[in-house]
Amino acid sequence: MKFLHLALTTLTALVVGHSASAQSAQIPAPPQESPLLVVNASLHPVSDDHPPVVTGGWIRFDAGRITAVGAGNPPTEITEAATIIDARGLSLVPGFISSASQIGLLEVGQVEATDDRNESGDRSPEAAAWIAVNPDSDLIPVARSAGILHTMAMPQRGTIPGRASILRMDGWTTEDLALVRDAGVIVSWPMAASIRAPWMRRGGGAQRSDINTRLKAIDSWFDDAQAWADARAADPTVPTDLRFEAMQPVLRGERPAFIRADSRGQIETALAWAMARGLRPVIVGGSAAAECLPLLKETGASVILTQVHRLPSARHHAIDRPFTVATALHQAGIPFAIAAEDEPAHERGLAHQAATAAAHGLPHDAALHAITRGPAEIIGVGDRLGSLEQGHSATFFLCDGDPLDIANPPMRAWIDGREIDLGDRQKRLYSKYQEKYRQKGLIDG
Repeated sequence: MKFLHLALTTLTALVVGHSASAQSAQIPAPPQESPLLVVNASLHPVSDDHPPVVTGGWIRFDAGRITAVGAGNPPTEITEAATIIDARGLSLVPGFISSASQIGLLEVGQVEATDDRNESGDRSPEAAAWIAVNPDSDLIPVARSAGILHTMAMPQRGTIPGRASILRMDGWTTEDLALVRDAGVIVSWPMAASIRAPWMRRGGGAQRSDINTRLKAIDSWFDDAQAWADARAADPTVPTDLRFEAMQPVLRGERPAFIRADSRGQIETALAWAMARGLRPVIVGGSAAAECLPLLKETGASVILTQVHRLPSARHHAIDRPFTVATALHQAGIPFAIAAEDEPAHERGLAHQAATAAAHGLPHDAALHAITRGPAEIIGVGDRLGSLEQGHSATFFLCDGDPLDIANPPMRAWIDGREIDLGDRQKRLYSKYQEKYRQKGLIDG
Protein backbone atom coordinates (compact mmCIF):
# COMPACT_ATOMS: atom_id res chain seq x y z
CA MET A 1 0.00 0.00 0.00
CA LYS A 2 2.88 2.33 0.80
CA PHE A 3 4.39 1.72 -2.64
CA LEU A 4 1.03 2.28 -4.34
CA HIS A 5 0.68 5.62 -2.53
CA LEU A 6 4.19 6.59 -3.61
CA ALA A 7 3.46 5.65 -7.22
CA LEU A 8 0.22 7.65 -7.24
CA THR A 9 1.96 10.64 -5.67
CA THR A 10 4.72 10.50 -8.29
CA LEU A 11 2.19 10.20 -11.13
CA THR A 12 0.22 13.16 -9.78
CA ALA A 13 3.40 15.25 -9.54
CA LEU A 14 4.31 14.40 -13.12
CA VAL A 15 0.86 15.34 -14.41
CA VAL A 16 0.78 18.60 -12.45
CA GLY A 17 4.33 19.43 -13.48
CA HIS A 18 3.55 18.76 -17.14
CA SER A 19 0.48 21.00 -17.16
CA ALA A 20 2.21 23.70 -15.16
CA SER A 21 5.16 23.87 -17.51
CA ALA A 22 3.01 23.91 -20.67
CA GLN A 23 4.60 26.14 -23.27
CA SER A 24 2.78 28.67 -25.40
CA ALA A 25 2.55 27.49 -29.01
CA GLN A 26 2.23 31.02 -30.40
CA ILE A 27 4.87 32.08 -32.90
CA PRO A 28 6.63 35.42 -32.28
CA ALA A 29 6.04 38.07 -34.93
CA PRO A 30 8.62 38.63 -37.70
CA PRO A 31 10.30 42.04 -38.15
CA GLN A 32 8.38 44.77 -39.94
CA GLU A 33 9.05 44.45 -43.68
CA SER A 34 7.54 47.63 -45.15
CA PRO A 35 6.14 51.03 -44.08
CA LEU A 36 2.62 51.00 -42.59
CA LEU A 37 0.23 53.92 -42.26
CA VAL A 38 -2.74 53.83 -39.88
CA VAL A 39 -5.37 56.43 -40.85
CA ASN A 40 -8.70 57.73 -39.51
CA ALA A 41 -7.93 56.70 -35.93
CA SER A 42 -8.61 58.49 -32.67
CA LEU A 43 -5.02 58.85 -31.45
CA HIS A 44 -4.21 58.93 -27.73
CA PRO A 45 -0.66 60.32 -28.02
CA VAL A 46 0.03 60.81 -24.27
CA SER A 47 2.41 63.54 -25.43
CA ASP A 48 2.99 67.20 -24.56
CA ASP A 49 3.05 67.99 -28.29
CA HIS A 50 -0.53 66.86 -28.96
CA PRO A 51 -3.98 67.13 -27.35
CA PRO A 52 -5.17 64.14 -25.28
CA VAL A 53 -7.19 62.80 -28.22
CA VAL A 54 -6.45 63.52 -31.90
CA THR A 55 -9.59 62.83 -33.93
CA GLY A 56 -9.04 61.61 -37.47
CA GLY A 57 -5.38 61.02 -36.75
CA TRP A 58 -2.79 59.06 -38.65
CA ILE A 59 0.53 57.49 -37.78
CA ARG A 60 3.24 56.13 -40.07
CA PHE A 61 5.86 53.66 -38.94
CA ASP A 62 8.74 51.87 -40.61
CA ALA A 63 11.52 49.54 -39.41
CA GLY A 64 9.89 49.44 -35.98
CA ARG A 65 9.90 53.23 -35.45
CA ILE A 66 7.25 55.93 -35.70
CA THR A 67 8.25 58.18 -38.59
CA ALA A 68 5.37 60.67 -38.55
CA VAL A 69 2.19 61.54 -36.63
CA GLY A 70 -0.58 63.88 -37.72
CA ALA A 71 -4.28 64.55 -38.27
CA GLY A 72 -6.51 64.90 -41.30
CA ASN A 73 -5.39 63.76 -44.74
CA PRO A 74 -1.75 62.65 -44.67
CA PRO A 75 0.56 64.31 -47.24
CA THR A 76 1.47 62.44 -50.40
CA GLU A 77 5.03 61.80 -49.23
CA ILE A 78 3.57 60.06 -46.16
CA THR A 79 1.30 57.75 -48.12
CA GLU A 80 3.89 56.80 -50.73
CA ALA A 81 5.11 53.20 -50.50
CA ALA A 82 3.08 52.63 -47.32
CA THR A 83 0.45 49.96 -46.75
CA ILE A 84 -2.64 51.76 -45.42
CA ILE A 85 -4.69 50.46 -42.49
CA ASP A 86 -8.08 52.18 -42.13
CA ALA A 87 -8.84 52.44 -38.40
CA ARG A 88 -12.04 54.45 -38.73
CA GLY A 89 -13.95 54.41 -35.44
CA LEU A 90 -11.04 52.90 -33.49
CA SER A 91 -8.63 54.27 -30.89
CA LEU A 92 -4.86 53.96 -31.27
CA VAL A 93 -3.08 53.83 -27.91
CA PRO A 94 0.53 53.41 -26.71
CA GLY A 95 1.16 49.93 -25.36
CA PHE A 96 0.53 49.60 -21.63
CA ILE A 97 3.58 49.10 -19.41
CA SER A 98 3.28 46.96 -16.29
CA SER A 99 6.00 48.49 -14.15
CA ALA A 100 6.13 45.94 -11.32
CA SER A 101 5.56 42.49 -12.73
CA GLN A 102 6.28 38.79 -12.25
CA ILE A 103 5.13 37.73 -15.73
CA GLY A 104 7.60 35.19 -17.05
CA LEU A 105 9.09 34.64 -13.60
CA LEU A 106 6.07 32.74 -12.25
CA GLU A 107 3.73 30.36 -14.04
CA VAL A 108 1.88 28.45 -11.30
CA GLY A 109 2.27 29.57 -7.69
CA GLN A 110 1.70 26.09 -6.30
CA VAL A 111 4.45 24.53 -8.45
CA GLU A 112 7.86 25.51 -7.14
CA ALA A 113 9.64 24.55 -10.35
CA THR A 114 7.81 27.34 -12.21
CA ASP A 115 8.64 30.04 -9.63
CA ASP A 116 11.83 32.01 -10.41
CA ARG A 117 11.07 35.14 -8.42
CA ASN A 118 13.67 34.67 -5.72
CA GLU A 119 17.26 33.59 -5.19
CA SER A 120 18.46 31.51 -2.28
CA GLY A 121 20.42 34.32 -0.60
CA ASP A 122 19.09 37.37 1.22
CA ARG A 123 21.15 39.80 -0.91
CA SER A 124 21.53 38.94 -4.59
CA PRO A 125 21.98 42.17 -6.59
CA GLU A 126 23.86 40.24 -9.28
CA ALA A 127 20.63 38.39 -10.18
CA ALA A 128 18.95 40.10 -13.16
CA ALA A 129 15.31 39.21 -13.79
CA TRP A 130 15.56 38.90 -17.59
CA ILE A 131 17.72 35.80 -17.56
CA ALA A 132 15.14 33.83 -15.54
CA VAL A 133 12.12 34.77 -17.65
CA ASN A 134 10.34 32.06 -19.61
CA PRO A 135 9.72 33.50 -23.10
CA ASP A 136 7.18 30.72 -23.80
CA SER A 137 5.03 31.46 -20.77
CA ASP A 138 1.33 31.01 -21.47
CA LEU A 139 0.70 34.14 -19.40
CA ILE A 140 2.56 36.48 -21.77
CA PRO A 141 -0.15 36.22 -24.46
CA VAL A 142 -2.81 36.82 -21.79
CA ALA A 143 -1.10 40.08 -20.81
CA ARG A 144 -0.76 41.11 -24.46
CA SER A 145 -4.46 40.52 -24.99
CA ALA A 146 -5.08 43.23 -22.39
CA GLY A 147 -2.76 45.76 -24.06
CA ILE A 148 0.30 45.12 -21.87
CA LEU A 149 3.14 45.18 -24.38
CA HIS A 150 6.06 45.80 -21.98
CA THR A 151 6.69 44.89 -18.37
CA MET A 152 9.34 45.49 -15.76
CA ALA A 153 10.08 42.14 -14.16
CA MET A 154 11.02 42.46 -10.50
CA PRO A 155 12.42 39.62 -8.38
CA GLN A 156 10.93 39.27 -4.91
CA ARG A 157 11.91 38.06 -1.46
CA GLY A 158 15.11 38.88 0.34
CA THR A 159 16.46 42.27 1.38
CA ILE A 160 18.06 42.87 -2.03
CA PRO A 161 16.34 40.30 -4.27
CA GLY A 162 18.05 41.37 -7.51
CA ARG A 163 17.78 43.78 -10.42
CA ALA A 164 14.70 44.70 -12.41
CA SER A 165 14.58 44.13 -16.19
CA ILE A 166 12.35 45.76 -18.81
CA LEU A 167 10.87 43.22 -21.21
CA ARG A 168 9.02 43.16 -24.52
CA MET A 169 6.02 40.84 -24.47
CA ASP A 170 7.04 39.00 -27.64
CA GLY A 171 10.15 37.13 -28.71
CA TRP A 172 11.79 33.75 -29.19
CA THR A 173 14.35 33.96 -26.38
CA THR A 174 15.08 35.88 -23.20
CA GLU A 175 17.53 37.96 -25.22
CA ASP A 176 14.70 38.93 -27.58
CA LEU A 177 12.47 39.94 -24.69
CA ALA A 178 15.09 41.95 -22.81
CA LEU A 179 14.84 45.63 -23.71
CA VAL A 180 16.82 46.80 -20.66
CA ARG A 181 18.59 44.06 -18.74
CA ASP A 182 19.57 46.18 -15.74
CA ALA A 183 16.92 48.77 -14.86
CA GLY A 184 18.01 49.17 -11.23
CA VAL A 185 18.50 47.33 -7.95
CA ILE A 186 15.51 46.41 -5.76
CA VAL A 187 15.62 46.97 -2.00
CA SER A 188 12.92 45.51 0.27
CA TRP A 189 12.63 48.03 3.09
CA PRO A 190 11.95 46.71 6.61
CA MET A 191 8.90 47.70 8.62
CA ALA A 192 9.48 50.96 10.45
CA ALA A 193 7.57 50.01 13.60
CA SER A 194 6.54 46.88 15.47
CA ILE A 195 3.14 45.36 14.77
CA ARG A 196 0.43 45.09 17.39
CA ALA A 197 -2.19 42.60 16.29
CA PRO A 198 -3.90 39.51 17.72
CA TRP A 199 -2.08 37.30 15.20
CA MET A 200 1.40 38.63 16.05
CA ARG A 201 3.15 36.23 18.45
CA ARG A 202 6.38 38.24 18.85
CA GLY A 203 6.77 41.11 21.28
CA GLY A 204 7.53 44.68 20.29
CA GLY A 205 11.12 44.48 21.53
CA ALA A 206 11.93 41.41 19.44
CA GLN A 207 10.36 42.97 16.38
CA ARG A 208 12.28 46.21 16.88
CA SER A 209 15.52 44.28 17.22
CA ASP A 210 14.86 42.50 13.90
CA ILE A 211 14.08 45.81 12.18
CA ASN A 212 17.31 47.39 13.43
CA THR A 213 19.30 44.35 12.34
CA ARG A 214 17.87 44.52 8.82
CA LEU A 215 18.46 48.27 8.54
CA LYS A 216 22.07 47.86 9.63
CA ALA A 217 22.53 45.03 7.15
CA ILE A 218 21.30 47.23 4.27
CA ASP A 219 23.55 50.09 5.34
CA SER A 220 26.56 47.82 5.71
CA TRP A 221 25.94 46.26 2.31
CA PHE A 222 25.90 49.64 0.54
CA ASP A 223 29.00 50.70 2.53
CA ASP A 224 30.80 47.53 1.49
CA ALA A 225 29.80 47.97 -2.16
CA GLN A 226 31.16 51.52 -2.16
CA ALA A 227 34.34 50.45 -0.37
CA TRP A 228 34.91 47.71 -2.97
CA ALA A 229 34.47 50.27 -5.80
CA ASP A 230 36.94 52.66 -4.15
CA ALA A 231 39.45 49.86 -3.63
CA ARG A 232 39.06 48.66 -7.22
CA ALA A 233 39.58 52.20 -8.54
CA ALA A 234 42.79 52.48 -6.51
CA ASP A 235 44.02 48.98 -7.32
CA PRO A 236 42.64 47.22 -10.45
CA THR A 237 43.97 43.89 -9.16
CA VAL A 238 41.30 43.81 -6.44
CA PRO A 239 39.25 40.65 -7.18
CA THR A 240 35.96 41.05 -9.02
CA ASP A 241 32.84 40.72 -6.89
CA LEU A 242 29.77 40.35 -9.09
CA ARG A 243 27.45 41.37 -6.25
CA PHE A 244 29.22 44.66 -5.58
CA GLU A 245 29.78 45.30 -9.27
CA ALA A 246 26.02 45.05 -9.86
CA MET A 247 25.47 47.79 -7.27
CA GLN A 248 27.67 50.40 -8.96
CA PRO A 249 25.14 51.95 -11.42
CA VAL A 250 22.81 52.62 -8.49
CA LEU A 251 25.59 54.02 -6.29
CA ARG A 252 26.66 56.33 -9.13
CA GLY A 253 23.08 57.52 -9.66
CA GLU A 254 22.92 56.06 -13.17
CA ARG A 255 20.08 53.69 -12.21
CA PRO A 256 17.30 54.13 -9.65
CA ALA A 257 16.96 52.17 -6.45
CA PHE A 258 13.51 50.54 -6.46
CA ILE A 259 12.56 50.53 -2.78
CA ARG A 260 9.60 48.41 -1.76
CA ALA A 261 7.81 50.41 0.92
CA ASP A 262 4.12 50.69 1.75
CA SER A 263 3.53 52.26 5.18
CA ARG A 264 4.19 55.89 6.02
CA GLY A 265 7.06 54.93 8.31
CA GLN A 266 8.65 52.77 5.63
CA ILE A 267 8.38 55.48 2.97
CA GLU A 268 9.73 58.23 5.24
CA THR A 269 12.70 56.24 6.55
CA ALA A 270 13.52 54.83 3.10
CA LEU A 271 13.54 58.28 1.49
CA ALA A 272 15.66 59.76 4.29
CA TRP A 273 18.17 56.93 3.86
CA ALA A 274 18.24 57.24 0.06
CA MET A 275 18.77 61.00 0.18
CA ALA A 276 21.58 60.66 2.70
CA ARG A 277 23.32 58.31 0.26
CA GLY A 278 22.65 60.36 -2.85
CA LEU A 279 20.53 57.64 -4.50
CA ARG A 280 17.64 58.00 -6.96
CA PRO A 281 14.72 56.43 -5.07
CA VAL A 282 11.57 55.01 -6.63
CA ILE A 283 9.01 53.85 -4.09
CA VAL A 284 7.31 50.60 -5.13
CA GLY A 285 4.06 49.85 -3.32
CA GLY A 286 3.27 53.24 -1.82
CA SER A 287 -0.15 52.54 -0.32
CA ALA A 288 0.53 55.34 2.22
CA ALA A 289 2.14 57.69 -0.31
CA ALA A 290 -0.71 60.21 0.11
CA GLU A 291 0.53 60.76 3.68
CA CYS A 292 4.07 61.55 2.49
CA LEU A 293 3.44 64.10 -0.26
CA PRO A 294 5.71 66.91 1.07
CA LEU A 295 8.64 64.53 1.54
CA LEU A 296 8.11 62.91 -1.87
CA LYS A 297 8.03 66.38 -3.43
CA GLU A 298 11.13 67.52 -1.56
CA THR A 299 13.20 64.48 -2.47
CA GLY A 300 12.01 64.29 -6.09
CA ALA A 301 11.13 60.63 -5.64
CA SER A 302 8.76 58.79 -7.95
CA VAL A 303 6.15 56.22 -6.97
CA ILE A 304 5.10 52.97 -8.62
CA LEU A 305 1.70 52.57 -6.98
CA THR A 306 0.80 48.90 -6.84
CA GLN A 307 -2.51 47.14 -6.25
CA VAL A 308 -5.07 49.92 -6.49
CA HIS A 309 -7.54 47.07 -5.94
CA ARG A 310 -6.72 46.37 -2.32
CA LEU A 311 -8.37 46.75 1.07
CA PRO A 312 -7.59 49.73 3.32
CA SER A 313 -4.60 49.04 5.55
CA ALA A 314 -6.33 50.18 8.76
CA ARG A 315 -9.86 50.13 10.14
CA HIS A 316 -10.03 53.90 10.49
CA HIS A 317 -9.25 54.47 6.81
CA ALA A 318 -12.05 55.21 4.36
CA ILE A 319 -13.16 52.20 2.34
CA ASP A 320 -12.10 53.89 -0.92
CA ARG A 321 -8.72 55.04 0.36
CA PRO A 322 -6.63 52.75 -1.92
CA PHE A 323 -8.54 54.10 -4.93
CA THR A 324 -7.70 57.74 -4.19
CA VAL A 325 -3.92 57.60 -3.61
CA ALA A 326 -3.25 58.11 -7.33
CA THR A 327 -5.40 61.25 -7.30
CA ALA A 328 -3.43 62.68 -4.37
CA LEU A 329 -0.12 61.99 -6.13
CA HIS A 330 -1.38 63.60 -9.33
CA GLN A 331 -2.64 66.72 -7.57
CA ALA A 332 0.68 67.07 -5.75
CA GLY A 333 2.66 66.77 -8.98
CA ILE A 334 4.48 63.59 -7.88
CA PRO A 335 5.65 61.41 -10.82
CA PHE A 336 3.85 58.10 -10.49
CA ALA A 337 2.79 54.96 -12.32
CA ILE A 338 0.09 52.42 -11.59
CA ALA A 339 1.09 48.75 -11.52
CA ALA A 340 -1.11 45.73 -10.87
CA GLU A 341 1.63 43.61 -9.21
CA ASP A 342 -0.91 40.83 -8.99
CA GLU A 343 -0.43 37.16 -9.75
CA PRO A 344 0.72 37.06 -13.38
CA ALA A 345 -2.53 35.45 -14.48
CA HIS A 346 -4.42 38.50 -13.22
CA GLU A 347 -2.04 41.19 -14.38
CA ARG A 348 -4.30 41.69 -17.38
CA GLY A 349 -6.36 43.88 -15.01
CA LEU A 350 -3.85 46.76 -15.20
CA ALA A 351 -6.17 49.02 -17.22
CA HIS A 352 -9.01 48.17 -14.82
CA GLN A 353 -6.94 49.40 -11.89
CA ALA A 354 -6.18 52.66 -13.71
CA ALA A 355 -9.88 53.01 -14.53
CA THR A 356 -10.78 52.54 -10.87
CA ALA A 357 -8.43 55.38 -9.94
CA ALA A 358 -10.08 57.48 -12.68
CA ALA A 359 -13.50 56.72 -11.20
CA HIS A 360 -12.27 58.10 -7.86
CA GLY A 361 -10.94 61.47 -8.92
CA LEU A 362 -7.93 60.87 -11.17
CA PRO A 363 -8.44 62.58 -14.55
CA HIS A 364 -8.86 60.09 -17.37
CA ASP A 365 -5.81 61.42 -19.23
CA ALA A 366 -3.69 61.06 -16.09
CA ALA A 367 -4.94 57.49 -15.60
CA LEU A 368 -3.84 56.56 -19.13
CA HIS A 369 -0.53 58.37 -18.52
CA ALA A 370 -0.03 56.25 -15.38
CA ILE A 371 0.16 53.01 -17.39
CA THR A 372 1.97 54.34 -20.49
CA ARG A 373 4.25 57.35 -20.43
CA GLY A 374 4.40 57.57 -16.62
CA PRO A 375 6.04 54.17 -16.06
CA ALA A 376 8.22 54.62 -19.16
CA GLU A 377 9.73 57.80 -17.73
CA ILE A 378 10.14 56.39 -14.22
CA ILE A 379 11.93 53.23 -15.37
CA GLY A 380 14.14 55.09 -17.83
CA VAL A 381 12.67 54.34 -21.28
CA GLY A 382 10.55 57.45 -21.78
CA ASP A 383 12.65 58.37 -24.82
CA ARG A 384 11.30 55.37 -26.76
CA LEU A 385 8.14 54.03 -25.11
CA GLY A 386 4.89 55.23 -23.58
CA SER A 387 3.77 57.84 -26.11
CA LEU A 388 3.06 58.26 -29.82
CA GLU A 389 5.89 60.48 -30.96
CA GLN A 390 8.19 60.57 -33.97
CA GLY A 391 11.27 58.47 -33.37
CA HIS A 392 9.66 56.35 -30.66
CA SER A 393 9.12 52.62 -30.90
CA ALA A 394 6.09 51.62 -32.96
CA THR A 395 4.51 49.90 -29.97
CA PHE A 396 0.78 50.49 -29.73
CA PHE A 397 -2.62 48.87 -30.23
CA LEU A 398 -6.00 49.53 -31.80
CA CYS A 399 -9.17 49.15 -29.75
CA ASP A 400 -12.81 50.12 -29.98
CA GLY A 401 -13.49 53.18 -27.77
CA ASP A 402 -12.04 53.98 -24.35
CA PRO A 403 -8.77 52.05 -23.85
CA LEU A 404 -9.36 51.93 -20.07
CA ASP A 405 -12.68 50.12 -20.52
CA ILE A 406 -12.13 46.40 -19.95
CA ALA A 407 -14.84 45.73 -22.54
CA ASN A 408 -12.54 47.21 -25.23
CA PRO A 409 -9.56 44.86 -25.57
CA PRO A 410 -6.96 45.38 -28.30
CA MET A 411 -8.06 44.33 -31.79
CA ARG A 412 -4.62 44.67 -33.40
CA ALA A 413 -1.27 45.40 -31.74
CA TRP A 414 2.34 46.06 -32.72
CA ILE A 415 5.61 45.81 -30.77
CA ASP A 416 8.54 47.56 -32.47
CA GLY A 417 6.49 47.60 -35.66
CA ARG A 418 5.89 43.83 -35.59
CA GLU A 419 2.20 42.92 -35.58
CA ILE A 420 1.74 40.39 -32.81
CA ASP A 421 -0.66 37.52 -32.31
CA LEU A 422 -3.42 38.54 -29.88
CA GLY A 423 -4.63 35.00 -29.31
CA ASP A 424 -4.19 33.33 -25.95
CA ARG A 425 -5.06 30.19 -24.03
CA GLN A 426 -8.32 31.60 -22.71
CA LYS A 427 -9.55 32.56 -26.18
CA ARG A 428 -8.67 29.10 -27.47
CA LEU A 429 -10.62 27.45 -24.65
CA TYR A 430 -13.56 29.78 -25.25
CA SER A 431 -13.65 28.75 -28.92
CA LYS A 432 -13.28 25.10 -28.00
CA TYR A 433 -16.27 25.03 -25.67
CA GLN A 434 -18.35 27.19 -27.98
CA GLU A 435 -17.87 24.45 -30.55
CA LYS A 436 -18.89 21.84 -27.97
CA TYR A 437 -22.23 23.51 -27.36
CA ARG A 438 -22.65 24.24 -31.05
CA GLN A 439 -22.32 20.52 -31.81
CA LYS A 440 -24.90 19.77 -29.15
CA GLY A 441 -27.29 22.24 -30.77
CA LEU A 442 -27.39 24.43 -27.67
CA ILE A 443 -26.13 27.56 -29.45
CA ASP A 444 -26.55 28.81 -33.01
CA GLY A 445 -23.89 29.40 -35.63
